Amino acid sequence: MNHPKRNLPIPDKALRPVRLAHIVFRTKQLQAMIDWYCLVLGAHVVFKNSKIAFLTYDDEHHRIALIGYDDLEKKAPSPSVGFYHVAFTYEGLTQLLQNYVRLKELGVTPYRPIVHGPTVSMYYRDPDGNEIELQVDAFPSADEATAYMNGPAFSSDPIGILFDPEDMIKRYESGESITSLTRRADS
Repeated sequence: MNHPKRNLPIPDKALRPVRLAHIVFRTKQLQAMIDWYCLVLGAHVVFKNSKIAFLTYDDEHHRIALIGYDDLEKKAPSPSVGFYHVAFTYEGLTQLLQNYVRLKELGVTPYRPIVHGPTVSMYYRDPDGNEIELQVDAFPSADEATAYMNGPAFSSDPIGILFDPEDMIKRYESGESITSLTRRADS
């Protein structure tokens, strides 16, 4: 069969991906990791055998892959060089707080809740100690978040301010505005 020839032009600059597709973890405790990601993210198993599992929480065929190994070295103590964490974004503050309450009732609590400025985030550790950020955007648009990141408050402290999720829930339930709850106190 003859196929028509194609000319493949080489771009002058890098081509950007259209999205981040998935993350992959190696683990010695495959089932515990499956259970945790299904619990925390509301994911479900798309495929699983004794060595690998593919999970998703949306319309992507898989967002998380877990590969089981029996002979892995223990994770290096943190901080160490390498991958730090992955973040998952919720629709809004309501959903982040609802998920916090749901997880807390199941014994899963964040080790660091922080208002970064562009996001409000809660950091968790999975069974292998990988750090997982659950977050919401604090601004309605990426342009507004970028402008904030180029401002004085973020420049002086790009990490942010710790917060108490229980206090934020009380403030939320009292009717305080979402904007007030998601903005840093030093902004």
